[in-house]
Amino acid sequence: MLQQTQVATVVHYYNRWLRRFPDFASVARASPNDVLRAWQGLGYYKRAQNLHAASRLVQNQHLGTFPNNITAIRKLPGVGRYTANAVATFAFDQSVPIVEANTARVLARVFDMRLLIDSAIGREKLWEHAAQLVPKRNAARFNSALVDLGALLCLPNKPRCGICPVRKFCRAKNPETLPIKKFKPRMKRIIERHALVVSSGRILLERSSTRWGGMWILPRLQTRQPGQALYRSTFPFTHHRIALVVYGRGAPKRIAANQRWFKSVDRVAMPSPHRRAVDAVARKFI
Repeated sequence: MLQQTQVATVVHYYNRWLRRFPDFASVARASPNDVLRAWQGLGYYKRAQNLHAASRLVQNQHLGTFPNNITAIRKLPGVGRYTANAVATFAFDQSVPIVEANTARVLARVFDMRLLIDSAIGREKLWEHAAQLVPKRNAARFNSALVDLGALLCLPNKPRCGICPVRKFCRAKNPETLPIKKFKPRMKRIIERHALVVSSGRILLERSSTRWGGMWILPRLQTRQPGQALYRSTFPFTHHRIALVVYGRGAPKRIAANQRWFKSVDRVAMPSPHRRAVDAVARKFI
């Protein structure tokens, strides 16, 4: 849940998730819709789908017990190098390095690293530096301290070097200039047009196969539409700022294979922008 999402946002969802899914078995038994519905609001829904698939593998191949071998952990869907090492060190106290946003900043400054940290060479160098420092014992405590050092003192702007406990080891002359990253691409503006189709107290939804993979959205419209829009909103998505525009449309004679009529959307997995649109304009019709 913390991938691409801040702790303050995650806490509520984390507690609610554990009440709904206290173990791997409960996640494995759940339907894809229930998993996505529980994740709704956190975005990056591929994470929820990977978690669902990983839970099924843990339940079926590891008898419900999470593996403590990094090689086995890396084979789970959605688990990369950082996640595998983080689980290994924090759950099993294994002596392995971790590199994430906070530790990357600390390492880049301590070693005065002049490589782009988001390049392949730079990322590998960060892992080498992290491996140099991780102790053989109490690795979980060390890695946790390294994360906290970056989160609380070695800040992106205005690092608190005066009270930093490792300042005498730090090689950075101008820590504010580090780490070095690639230039961010310019924010792209995109307009997405969708239809509100209501008939006999039911609403037509479409299962997305792209950005909102597996979730239900308002049916897409491919071209600019005549008439006044019923609803407009904007929301950020990675390097895009998307304008969601919804037009009212009559019921079609036939619906597509990926579309379905719903009497209620309360238990349907929908991305937040589309659910807000439904809440704003469709509730009076269904």
